[in-house]
Order: sequence, then C-alpha cells, then structure tokens
Amino acid sequence: MARVNKDLTVLIGRFSPFHNGHAAVLRRALSTSKVTLVLIGSAGDAPTTRNPFSFEFRKQLIIDWYLSLPAGSGFIRVEPLPDTPYNDQLWARDVQVAVEKAKSDYADELGLNPSIHLTGARRDASSWYLDVFPTWKKDFFQEDDHDFSLSASKVRDILFNSSDHGDVVDRVQHLVPKTTLEALHWFRQQPQFEQLRREHHFIESYKMRWEAAPYAPTFVTVDAVVVQAGHVLLIERRAEPGKGLWALPGGFVGQGERLQDAVVRELREETRLKVPEPVLKGSIKSKETFDHPDRSLRGRTITTAYLIQLAETGELPPVKGGDDAAKAFWVPIAEVLAKRDRLFEDHFHITTTMVGRIVS
Repeated sequence: MARVNKDLTVLIGRFSPFHNGHAAVLRRALSTSKVTLVLIGSAGDAPTTRNPFSFEFRKQLIIDWYLSLPAGSGFIRVEPLPDTPYNDQLWARDVQVAVEKAKSDYADELGLNPSIHLTGARRDASSWYLDVFPTWKKDFFQEDDHDFSLSASKVRDILFNSSDHGDVVDRVQHLVPKTTLEALHWFRQQPQFEQLRREHHFIESYKMRWEAAPYAPTFVTVDAVVVQAGHVLLIERRAEPGKGLWALPGGFVGQGERLQDAVVRELREETRLKVPEPVLKGSIKSKETFDHPDRSLRGRTITTAYLIQLAETGELPPVKGGDDAAKAFWVPIAEVLAKRDRLFEDHFHITTTMVGRIVS
C-alpha cells in the first residue's frame, strides 16, 4: 500500500459503467489520500445509450467495489455532479462547492487548510476539466500507468449488442470489477433496458447511413421554447431516439427554409397550436444557438432555439400531438425545472437558458 501523503483527492467522471480503468485510478487515490471525493457527472439526466445508468446505480457500483477492498483503504465520498454544458463556470462552481462540503464534513480527518489534489487520466478533448482548477495539485495517470484502450463506451457496446448475459460475461469480465459485472446482470433485467437497446440499434443504424459521406455530416435543427402564463409547451417524443421523453417542439431545417420559418412550421406540425403564424413570429423575443458537440447521439447537431412569449395571463391555447409528437401539453415552468430526468438531449439546458431571460 502506498504511503498516505495527500489530504483530499478529487476524481471526476461519468463511470458509465465503473470499469477496471476507473478502479486503477481510484485505488491509487484511496491509497495515497486521507479522503477521496468522487463526483459522478451527468447526474440527474434522462437515460440515454451514452449515459444509461442513474446516479444511484453508478454510486452503488463504486461503493460495492470499495467495500470489497481491504480495510484501511481511506475514506471515500461519492456525490452527484449535474452537467451544465453551456456554462462551464457554473459547473466549476458546483465542483468547488462539493469540495468545500467534503472539507467541512471531514474536518477532523483533514485538519485546517488541507491540500487538494485532482486525479484522472488525460484521454481526449473530454478531459478539458483537468485544467479548470489551477490551484489544486495534479495527479494524472500517464499512458504507461494503465490500459488507455479501456473505455466505458466499449463496455456499453457489448452490453447492448450481446444476446444474453452469458455473452456479456464472456466479453466483459476482464474489463470490469466483479461487482460491476453482477450489477450489469441486474440492469439487463430491468424494463428500461430493452428500450435502451432499441435506441442503441437505432442510433447505430442512423450513423451507418452517413458512413459513405466524404465528410462527417453536421445537422441543422430548430427548437421552439413557447411560454405562456408561466407554462412551457412540450411534446412527448413518439419514436427513437428518446421515445417517451419530453422535448421542445422542433426538428430539422428544410433545404429551402430559413430558420425562423422552420421553427414555426415544426411548432405547428407537432403541437397543432392554434395561433396564427404572424402572431407566432411577432412573439419571438430572442434566439440562441446551442452547439455542444455531444448534444445529440445521432451526430453533430447544431440547433437554434427561439423564445416565443405569448400572453402573460389567460387560458392556455389547446394543443395536440402531431407528426413526430405522441402528445403535446403545457407544463408549469417549475415542473420542467424539477424534472430534468424527463427531458430529451439538452432540452432541459435550452429551456432553463431561454426561460431564465423571462423569470430572472
């Protein structure tokens, strides 16, 4: 066991699922630190094939593995870390808040002014966060420290493409701890697994259609954030991806359309909103582009969201699902903010950004 020479070590990741590479990083942190704080990203989001597991499930993977270690492995604390893809400073603040809380709760073990260490492994552009906290000491893994070819996406691909659990065991047992393997068996038996498997195959098939293109495609879409009397107009998605999730009305821009024309067309097709087109266009208060590279699993998709503010009071106009929408309905703003785990892709972040301009 390595000598304990650090006070508080921070490890940030999605752990979707927790695999042997994660275990190697965490094992060293535990053996060299008084307290290790594990922050699980993408906490609270709706399940997708990239992030199929809840925060609670991923936390339990880590805790079960930790409990299998020899006694004296150091204190561990596991906390959620929601994504804020369009506000890096807010995300950094959430990390700092979690660290300050850990320092307070473990004051007896850490003492005054404990040293803070950030650990992890540099892989690709997704490791940008390792440079966000300049005052913390760094303890990064290098290429010769562990197997960089191991990734959670490889485990997920096996999980969704395997015919039965025996096949999963044969292909995954050397990639994940035994505790993770047992949890994956339980996960495959849950009702949501089959829906995620269907979504996985849909996305793979979708991407295959563009494999022969000379360049990776970039898709252009629009989304409508329609607000009236403290409510937001949403739809329920009819099909994959995101079947059954709440979403903003919107879709792909036609070859002969301008963005504003496209958003009004999609809004009326998907919600049957009985508001004249000139009124809708005249009610546009602002627009903003949302372009996070990972915002859609279908590929690089850039959307422009339009804030359409209708009457501040009065009865809500009747709506009805149509086209790609199984349902259309008005939802109180507070309920939307409380149910981020029901919203498709980054539509929670789009909604909070656009609606914030009204309620702030």
